[in-house]
Amino acid sequence: MKIETFAIGPLETNSYLAHEGSLAVAVDVGGDPKPMLASLARNKLTLTHILLTHLHFDHTYGVSALQAATGAKVLAGAGSDELMRTELGRGGFMGLPPVRDYSYETIAEGEFEALGQVCRALSTPGHAPGSITFHFPAAGVAFVGDLVFYRSVGRTDFPGGSHDVLVDSVRRKVFTMPGSTVLYPGHGPETTVDDERLHNPYFSDFAR
Repeated sequence: MKIETFAIGPLETNSYLAHEGSLAVAVDVGGDPKPMLASLARNKLTLTHILLTHLHFDHTYGVSALQAATGAKVLAGAGSDELMRTELGRGGFMGLPPVRDYSYETIAEGEFEALGQVCRALSTPGHAPGSITFHFPAAGVAFVGDLVFYRSVGRTDFPGGSHDVLVDSVRRKVFTMPGSTVLYPGHGPETTVDDERLHNPYFSDFAR
């Protein structure tokens, strides 16, 4: 699996294109998707899905444009709908622009096929309602959104957030993946399960 990272939008959110053969999926679209569309065209890729780890505005600014340009199916975690009734989902938070309307389907925890392989959709709340992690076991990668970062975790002071719930999500759903699994977060550099299990200060008691 090839993974391209685009730090786009007002908060430079990591927006990803993962592709295998001629098929691609996007994960979160934090701003103008022009560079993502350019990559799709350059590599002759068909975008089948737009996967949203959660519906905070900085992860969805470019979803409408990418959906319109490609016709890709947009998937978000069950429980996400309540965010769309707030500025965190609709935009306008901190004086930032509104998010253009887009349509999406909610999915429960389970498995589906993407890029010709199994994708595990894991319910990982704590940062936001409906937060979901997309794990591709065969490729050894997981897209975790703002759940866990390199040496840190996502903020939990927004409505629907809970530090205890977030920590539990990481322990039960992420740290149980193979240690070499590469974690692709919503901001900052990628990391691995083993690296965070051993060195992330929010989980030191768990690790030892």
